[in-house]
Amino acid sequence: MSSGYDRVVQPAAGDEALENHLGGDEAKNYRQYEFDMVAPHVGRSMLEIGSGLGHFAEQFLPRLDRLVVSDFDPYCVEQLGKRFEGRDDISVLQFGLPTEIPLEDKVDTVVLMNVLEHIEEDAEALRSLARVTQPGGRIIIWVPGYMQLYGDFDRKVGHVQRYTPKTLGATVAKAGLEPEVLKPINFLGGIAWWAAVRRGGVGYPDPRLVKIYDRTVVPATRLIERFIRPPFGQTVFCVARVPAA
Repeated sequence: MSSGYDRVVQPAAGDEALENHLGGDEAKNYRQYEFDMVAPHVGRSMLEIGSGLGHFAEQFLPRLDRLVVSDFDPYCVEQLGKRFEGRDDISVLQFGLPTEIPLEDKVDTVVLMNVLEHIEEDAEALRSLARVTQPGGRIIIWVPGYMQLYGDFDRKVGHVQRYTPKTLGATVAKAGLEPEVLKPINFLGGIAWWAAVRRGGVGYPDPRLVKIYDRTVVPATRLIERFIRPPFGQTVFCVARVPAA
């Protein structure tokens, strides 16, 4: 079975060329936003898909008994090995989805942060993950939202698509999973993205704009989303449960 990664043009790996879904050093508030959204749904053992250099997964170590990090890119796998060298509670794997994942002991949580949108066979990819997730465990999915926001940046980093709750829900259901949480998030970020990247014609987010966005838009978005469920967002967030045996 082939991987969706094989049919998508992606940027060359390296510290500067990685697609940094955490926003880099200029987006500390956004990185905290991601962690705070994901953390309540994470159990004691976690597999992260597309770990990059390991910054996101590392935040969960105090609450985990076991961590498995993974990536498709050889450079990232090498850096992950160096980062977590000597840790018996951390494993590093290399594979591209969909595939039979080389994991003997199942985990209770799988996390995909901006990964699924790179894979054509997305439902089959989720099935691959379900096979290494404990019955009743969770697969947490964070993907870019809404094709109206699709532009040059998406093409450059190899996005096959952007999702809506409806299209992601259909993929989750096709994979045999049960959505517990499925919603658009980062409403103001979606508007800012449309204005800067789509309407404004910016091919890649400017670090200066990222800093402004992080200091102003992210805090405002978090406040708004405490009280209302937005109808639209830059991101679609899903927590899907693997059916109990």
